[in-house]
Amino acid sequence: MRKTTPATIALTTAGVTFATATYDYDPGSDRVGLQAAAAMGVAPGVVFKTLMAEVDGKPVCVVVPSDEEVNMKKLAAAVGGKHAAMMKPADAERLTGYKVGGISPLGQKRKVPTVVEETAVLLDEIFINGGQRGLQLRIKPEDAVAALAAMLADVIR
Repeated sequence: MRKTTPATIALTTAGVTFATATYDYDPGSDRVGLQAAAAMGVAPGVVFKTLMAEVDGKPVCVVVPSDEEVNMKKLAAAVGGKHAAMMKPADAERLTGYKVGGISPLGQKRKVPTVVEETAVLLDEIFINGGQRGLQLRIKPEDAVAALAAMLADVIR
């Protein structure tokens, strides 16, 4: 597995400290974030999944703990919209340049508004996808938010 991806390049270029962690990706898993947490032996609440959504037809990236679900009404409200829905996987891959299961909020082909669940900053560190299936980045949540120019908001159920 290569550990240099657009996500790691983005963090390195920004001077952000991070560490990589790898795990055996299970393509049959229904919940990649939970599978990643189990494979790495860490709590599911510190592994954050990256989801691509559309709010009023415009793309939005949302980053939430792997053991939580996005509340679409809260997501829409967080970005000043009325209606939110999950993006189709093929559209997410085309927009981000990453494969589903390996979508990172960092280093995407096209920069879109990003929302990080506000509880992330209560943790010392989190794991976010590194831009490849089986690759996670261990990072301070405030560093991730800054590198993403993300907004913090309550977007879980």
